[in-house]
Amino acid sequence: MSAQLAREMPDADRGAVRPAGDRATLLGFVADEASEAALRGGLPGLFGEAQLRRGDVRTATRALEREPTPGILLIDIAGVADPVRALEALAAVCTPDVQVLVIGDQADIALYRRLTRELGVAEYLHKPLTRDMVARLFGPHLAGQASAAEATGRGSQVVAVCGARGGCGATTVAVNLAVQLSEASRGHVALLDLHLRGGTAGLMLGVRPGTGLRVALEQPDRVDALFLERAGIPIDDRLRLVAAEEPMDSLPQPAEVGVQRVLEMLRQRFNFIVVDLPMPPGPAERAVLAAARHCVLVLGPDIAGIRDTLALRKLLGTSGSSRATIVLNRAGLPGSLKPKLIEEGLGAPPDVTIPDLPRHLPRAANLGRPASRETPALRRAMAPLLQEIATVPVAGAKASLLGRLFGRGRA
Repeated sequence: MSAQLAREMPDADRGAVRPAGDRATLLGFVADEASEAALRGGLPGLFGEAQLRRGDVRTATRALEREPTPGILLIDIAGVADPVRALEALAAVCTPDVQVLVIGDQADIALYRRLTRELGVAEYLHKPLTRDMVARLFGPHLAGQASAAEATGRGSQVVAVCGARGGCGATTVAVNLAVQLSEASRGHVALLDLHLRGGTAGLMLGVRPGTGLRVALEQPDRVDALFLERAGIPIDDRLRLVAAEEPMDSLPQPAEVGVQRVLEMLRQRFNFIVVDLPMPPGPAERAVLAAARHCVLVLGPDIAGIRDTLALRKLLGTSGSSRATIVLNRAGLPGSLKPKLIEEGLGAPPDVTIPDLPRHLPRAANLGRPASRETPALRRAMAPLLQEIATVPVAGAKASLLGRLFGRGRA
């Protein structure tokens, strides 16, 4: 960030407390000196543990594309032509558990209600700020005394990726979907591989999972705030893999409540959770389907795939899960069904079609590199799926982010 856009606190006020993951306790972006003085005067004991920079919501968005999301984020929307759109862009680069405080130049009750009730902002104050106003209304939030009820409803989008049959490429879709989501949306993405034995998500990403996930799924009472640090593997600054590699002679028994607990923990830290889900679903897998906003059914171009896709779609309908997005993988595979026959069998064209890529995908998997980073054809084929899940524009089309900010306002 350039010196013109950001000015950090004086040296005496630096040295912010950072929790696990080098995460700042509080980070603020304020556009004018008078507001900064009111904040320092109203909260004199707190800004010794904070960073305060000169800038507004747009400055914050640019900074948090590269930096960890703080526990509390204070931002300035004064002078911003479309503050709601600017907040949407900010939400896309923040983890859902951030607590957001906003200052602005509009004394508008309608704006206040929209920010706090619909968009998940913890508090909004309009300028000119006073020390008393800051102490009374921001103080409880910054001191950690805000009502625990304000955390209710925080979360993120769960995307369940289900293979109609083994070998259809569901893990390939899940891995590359997670990679593309983290890159295109700049959101924080978790890839949860529930194939505890023989899962290949780690191999495709060039990492080796540990054993923490099985313990969490079988003994949910042991899942705590350090779960992600033990079981999650950072792939890059926006993507983390949560997986296991259990011996083939083991008998993992994930509990439904264990899956729910793991999802609960992930939803506090990630904008998207992509789950590579074993099929057919047992009680644990059904817990994921019940929580999923998007269910992606992957099939190959064969009769058995069509049959099992129809059965899974019916199962989703009876269980109350979200509408399924049908992904046809390996279209054009030699000897496979023609597109017209597949459409007739499904009763409609697939929502997404991925061509057969016999050289690119095996090579990427063997090298432990995401295929979408090296195969433009795969990126193009999966673009409609990204648009469906995260409203990431396809081919330059304009589309706004979902109206769910900071884990609130969930559809």
